[in-house]
Amino acid sequence: MLGADQVGLLTGDRAINSGAAVVVMTTEVLRNMVYAGSTALDDLQWVVLDEVHFLADAYRGPVWEEVLIHTPVSVRFVCLSATVSNAEELGDWVTALRGPTHTVVEHRRPIELDPLLFVGDRTAEREHLVPLIVNGVTNPEGHRFDGDQQRPPATQHRRQRSRFFTPRRVETIERLASEGLLPVIYFIFSRKGCDEAVRQCFDAGLRLTQPEERLRIRELVEARTTSLSDADLDVLGYDTWLESLEQGIASHHAGMIPSFREAVEDCFVQGLVKAVFATETLALGINMPARTVAIERLSKYNGEGHEFLSPGQFTQLTGRAGRRGIDDQGSAVVLWSPFATFSQVATLAASREFPLVSSFRPTYNMAANLIERYDEGPAMEVLTRSFAQFQTDRAVVLLSARVDRLEQEITELSSHEASTADSVFDVAGYVAITDSIRQLKRDSRGQRAAVERALAALKPGDVIERGTRKGSKLFLVLSVSSRKGGIVRVRGVNPSGNSASLDVATVSGSLVPVAHLDLPVPYMPKEASFRRECASLLRRVNPKKLAARSQIAASGGGSKRTASPDADPYFEAVQAQQEHPLHDHPDREELMKQQFALHRLQQEQQVLLQEIERRGSGLVQRFGAVRGVLESTGHSDGWSLTQAGLRLRRIYHESDLLISLSLTEGIFDGLEDAELAALLSCLTYEHRSSEPAPAPLLPSTELRQRFGVLLATWKRLERQERGLKLPLTREPAGGFAASAWCWSTGQQLDDILDEDLKGGDFVRNVRQLIDLLRQIGDIAPNPATAKSARRAAASLSRGVVLASGEASQQ
Repeated sequence: MLGADQVGLLTGDRAINSGAAVVVMTTEVLRNMVYAGSTALDDLQWVVLDEVHFLADAYRGPVWEEVLIHTPVSVRFVCLSATVSNAEELGDWVTALRGPTHTVVEHRRPIELDPLLFVGDRTAEREHLVPLIVNGVTNPEGHRFDGDQQRPPATQHRRQRSRFFTPRRVETIERLASEGLLPVIYFIFSRKGCDEAVRQCFDAGLRLTQPEERLRIRELVEARTTSLSDADLDVLGYDTWLESLEQGIASHHAGMIPSFREAVEDCFVQGLVKAVFATETLALGINMPARTVAIERLSKYNGEGHEFLSPGQFTQLTGRAGRRGIDDQGSAVVLWSPFATFSQVATLAASREFPLVSSFRPTYNMAANLIERYDEGPAMEVLTRSFAQFQTDRAVVLLSARVDRLEQEITELSSHEASTADSVFDVAGYVAITDSIRQLKRDSRGQRAAVERALAALKPGDVIERGTRKGSKLFLVLSVSSRKGGIVRVRGVNPSGNSASLDVATVSGSLVPVAHLDLPVPYMPKEASFRRECASLLRRVNPKKLAARSQIAASGGGSKRTASPDADPYFEAVQAQQEHPLHDHPDREELMKQQFALHRLQQEQQVLLQEIERRGSGLVQRFGAVRGVLESTGHSDGWSLTQAGLRLRRIYHESDLLISLSLTEGIFDGLEDAELAALLSCLTYEHRSSEPAPAPLLPSTELRQRFGVLLATWKRLERQERGLKLPLTREPAGGFAASAWCWSTGQQLDDILDEDLKGGDFVRNVRQLIDLLRQIGDIAPNPATAKSARRAAASLSRGVVLASGEASQQ
């Protein structure tokens, strides 16, 4: 539309025609240019923020707000999103921040969406494709497809099986093809699952293309992979991948190198590939409209466990369904699952509730830039201009109104109580006694459970002391049994040979054994002769020798019962309650209800006041904590930056302060180029598997020592952050160090990739590493380290890494 000479691209590792009239760039690049005061922004007129709901992203979100806050006010913004239900609130904030803003809300999709549930049925010839929504409401027939309701009765010889099941992937694609619902993007929240789905379709002989389409696919693929060597293509499984692609089937995920992913996108957009099995990353910023979107499961792993998709996530995934100018409607097909009812799926599909909540928080780099660019007062004002503070202020207004209403209710209730109860009754005091009785009852139940556990822990042969009116006597345990209802009973003898039983109702004194005796053999505790022999053994025990041990046992938490009820706090509280003037008052229950209500209102008011205080000062307190870390680590002195702080301003990385500390401590100095690349990869690589990270494989003794120093520096920083309740800097991880070292030293791709490291992951990690190395090359205080970083970056930019960048520029 504009011509190639009018459009440019700027990312962390690529710059194409950066002086063009229209430049597509990442938000981080624009933020960095704003902070650096780049002259390239002098003529800037418009900024379009696509997918503005990224404001809610925990890591990237603050960057979006920084751009909106710091970009010169003369620049106009267009913010776009399909998943913001509180657009008016966002528009109000932008108005307050940048001036008059027009909020445009469109509730109708350009292409109507038809949400469907795809259900396998063992009693039917084919699967059911059921509308989730009928006439704007949940399909009233949908409950028939819920889980075990249709399970046939089990018999002695037949295994119980559910009538309904999740359709298989091949059958799903075939059914969609027969219904005219291709092309489809089929979301599977697993790279391995995507690749397995392609293999299953290929092995089943599924072919979705014509001969002329296969020729065109090969042409597009060759254009995207022309820079890759034959050796690299072999390592990446090119032939197998292309063979499936020519059948009209492909996967799309971050484990694929960019050249392969972009070839899939080209083929899909041109209608050549009919089924793409993709992870959720395809739903973000990639223009691949489809006739249908299928979702295999409505839950995904979030790093800690599986969680149900939110309405915003569902809308983002299904946003690709329906091609403008081609389809009258798009379809969103959810595969049946026993873990989600029809109503749950329909509610998710119909929901439009996805409010945008700010994730803005002061970071170390942000704090350094605020200190450098503003005086302290204006810097605090900048924090209050964030969307987070805007939402907080609105919430505080609502909370304050609630506090005012509570205050009125408390006043009215207090007045009513004063008019209906004489002060001599002391309703609050009576309620306090009643509460203490309840607590003592709870404590008694807890004590009873502790006694039960102590009794159950005794073993035949244990000797304990039992308190009696004449003093304490030894007791030898002969048996321990658990009766109906979980009651534990202990039987034994005293030195006189008398048998006795202990349970929770009769125990007094410590239950900690003071000795242990070997009981006679054979073990026959029901026989009188056995018990007499046991009593004889017990009489030989010298109580004086056990005195010290007995005292220790008695003071070590042994369970005791008070012999006299008069000294029992419970009986004392009951007596105080009975003697209280209110106890026999005819309106006692009503007065107590009023007091309980008053207490509840006062508690709610206190909680709200604490919440108002927390919300009102949260960002400022967080900024103060960040400033404290900067000062303690030598990056600031009062409201001014040190040399280290000035350097921190130019570090744009999740571990910005750790990198700056490492530069100050010389951790990166004196290393070979490949060693520097390997060590810095420990800051860019993130172990994402739920399995524990393996021990880092570091190629040299020097690297192992430096990694240890880096970890020690991180631990000091992490302790400080934990103490201040700040977000924790990610722990360095050495999982990519060996690969970075090998690639930097010129080894081939075949020597590096394996089952755990895919081509796409390798390229992405190397690109991130190159970006950090280039930053180190610009800011390292040691000139030799800066030169080494630049050389290391150059050594990494080759082969599949370089070719992937070139393919992306086509």
